[in-house]
Amino acid sequence: MDFNLSIPAKVLSGNGVVLKNAALFSSLGKNCLIVTGGKSAVLSGALADVTAALAQEHITYHVFDGIGPNPLLSACHAAGTLARNEGAAFLIGIGGGSALDAAKAAAVYAANPDFAPEDIYTKQRKKVLPFLLIGTTAGTGSEVGKVSVLTNDQTGRKKSISGDDLYPVLTFADPRYTASMPYAVTVSTALDALSHALEGYCSPKCGDLPSLFAEKAVTLLWDGLTRLEKTQELPDESGREALYYGSLYAGITLAYCGTGFPHPLGYVLTENFGTPHGFACAAFLPEFMQRAAEFTPDRCEKILSAMGTDLDTFCKTVRTLTVLGNIQMTRDEVLQQCTRWDAAIPNNFKFSPGGYTKELAQELLLKKLTNVDSNSDL
Repeated sequence: MDFNLSIPAKVLSGNGVVLKNAALFSSLGKNCLIVTGGKSAVLSGALADVTAALAQEHITYHVFDGIGPNPLLSACHAAGTLARNEGAAFLIGIGGGSALDAAKAAAVYAANPDFAPEDIYTKQRKKVLPFLLIGTTAGTGSEVGKVSVLTNDQTGRKKSISGDDLYPVLTFADPRYTASMPYAVTVSTALDALSHALEGYCSPKCGDLPSLFAEKAVTLLWDGLTRLEKTQELPDESGREALYYGSLYAGITLAYCGTGFPHPLGYVLTENFGTPHGFACAAFLPEFMQRAAEFTPDRCEKILSAMGTDLDTFCKTVRTLTVLGNIQMTRDEVLQQCTRWDAAIPNNFKFSPGGYTKELAQELLLKKLTNVDSNSDL
């Protein structure tokens, strides 16, 4: 048994938490930049609450709302440059995973003026501007994590940065902000959170404490997902709350354990077909759990039991909920995508059940995207 624990992000939760704790903004300074994607921050009411709190505390602010899905390095760099030019003492990220991840990257660029966009991957950052996060979706868990997933403008490929300095100094967690999510986004983000919990739980890195967070996460998320499948309707207030807190429990597991092979394989779908991140990861989640059943049967059985389901039902439900659209590649296109793993096997592969290889990834992508089996000679 182990009891290793480090969660340096302070989280305050509950309805109305932003306005109830407006005074906390002042502790970080009197000028800030708000980083958003535009729509969800406004529709959720989160932006209105934040600006009201800032006005109450006499804090000046600017808004950068140029963050799109799968945030581009260039947009994050522009946000960081604006923060520095305006003399912002701190940042506030408001939105789904893209906006929150972008705020983390912007905080890096703001504090490291010598960084060109791609330097965030290769240069040692000296410091990071303090930032707060406020989520409006129930999926990414970025509010409690230390990872930022960014898209390279030149290659179109997604790649992450991480580190303890990418934990927010404060997170406001108000599940009411997720109520504006439409049905498809609700399902996709919940599947993303479920992927975080299961991929982390079935990793050899998962110790006792992250296991507890994952087990709590899946009980909340699976109940919500099965209700979504059955009713085809949006959750009520209690359902929204369960999905949101489930995503935060899963986010803590993610911060400790990382993800397995569904995430890097999912990037292929997002980059080439615009598949929403949650659906893209879930596309490979049944195969991940089948592999967990083979290589870590006890843990697989335990987590499925916590969800109140079995492997066959799990796979059927996830496949039913996962909306992919018309995605297809030629064999040569799949093989070209797999060259991204030529230089090194990513940790996502190493920490999947039984380990994972480029050859296995190729075989699965060929099966999913071309409906033919691999006869790999790699």
